[in-house]
Amino acid sequence: MERQITKRTGRRDFLKSSLAASAYVVAGSSLPRQGFAAESKTSRRFFPVKISHERIIRTVIGLRPYRSQGFVLRAERLGEKVLIHNYGHGGSGVTLSWGVATLAVELARDIEQHNVAVIGCGVIGLSTARMLQRRGRAVTIYARELPPETTSNVSGALWYPTSIYNPQKVSPQFLEQFQLACRISQRAFQTLVGTEYGVRWMETFDLQRESAPLERVLPGGAQLYPETRIHKDAKHYFGFPFVRQFNTMMIEPSVYLPALLRDFHIAGGKVVVRELRSREEIAALPEPVVFNCTGLGAKTLFDDAVLIPVRGQLEVLLPQPEIDYCYLSNSSYMFPRRDGIILGGTFEHDKWSLAPETELTTRIIEANAEIMKGLRR
Repeated sequence: MERQITKRTGRRDFLKSSLAASAYVVAGSSLPRQGFAAESKTSRRFFPVKISHERIIRTVIGLRPYRSQGFVLRAERLGEKVLIHNYGHGGSGVTLSWGVATLAVELARDIEQHNVAVIGCGVIGLSTARMLQRRGRAVTIYARELPPETTSNVSGALWYPTSIYNPQKVSPQFLEQFQLACRISQRAFQTLVGTEYGVRWMETFDLQRESAPLERVLPGGAQLYPETRIHKDAKHYFGFPFVRQFNTMMIEPSVYLPALLRDFHIAGGKVVVRELRSREEIAALPEPVVFNCTGLGAKTLFDDAVLIPVRGQLEVLLPQPEIDYCYLSNSSYMFPRRDGIILGGTFEHDKWSLAPETELTTRIIEANAEIMKGLRR
């Protein structure tokens, strides 16, 4: 029988203290809360995104590791080892990475062994490994693939926690954990803003035909999005009558993930390129503590029947350095990065194919081109 090996009282105290610290950070930064209605007057100039099939430089597909019941943060016994799970973050692996890494490492707080293993070298594995190093542990990463070949490398990577869980299937305890992970992670990314890690603040616009979606709290909490404003009768923005404007961070995977891997090596970390195919192979590793950060791989490796892929297809256009805003709508989104303009908006549940679909390419291009028609020039 597997048993829970962390102390409930210790975890409860940690959550309380972390929530208090997060509240202090938020209060001290004087971030405005959601719901402030602004007049639709602006001198803001929006350069148009040049959207056409001819400007596509690549099509990428990623499989988000989604669990309707939410991500897994849990410790158990595997023979003589301690196994700590940290997987199933849906479309928000990058967004939640520092938060869930912090909470996962906290599960090993009372374990004295110095040497630990991390399985997986995507953003969750790397973040967990770095947090372990900061706690003084010697870390070895075991992974089949390294950046730039991981799923994390093809993510859109706007700091915006969505596509994580089904609200009807999660517990209040999970939601508390989710909110805490968001607060920890958002604060951590603030310290990485700059060209070295490819993190920058970005003005973002949520475009809606009806006002109801804008009345909902932003994912993770309104306090995490500076300068939030709701514009009504805002057709001069993008042709939509209702627009929510806020600031969040853009993370560029092609810069960010190599920087994390570099930091891991500088801190003395070791990487072993190896695919672990069973619990028995994991149990045979030399490290007494193992962190499972395998994402979608946990479905087979740990028999997680709830874990499914949510397929996302992105069309990447030629870069446009003058584009300095993001937008989100019900059917599409646009993120400007130095490696290209990212167009997306597909969330296909339980679909495993990694082959590009021409029909989806056309739909993504046409949906974003329609938004550009309503753009105020």
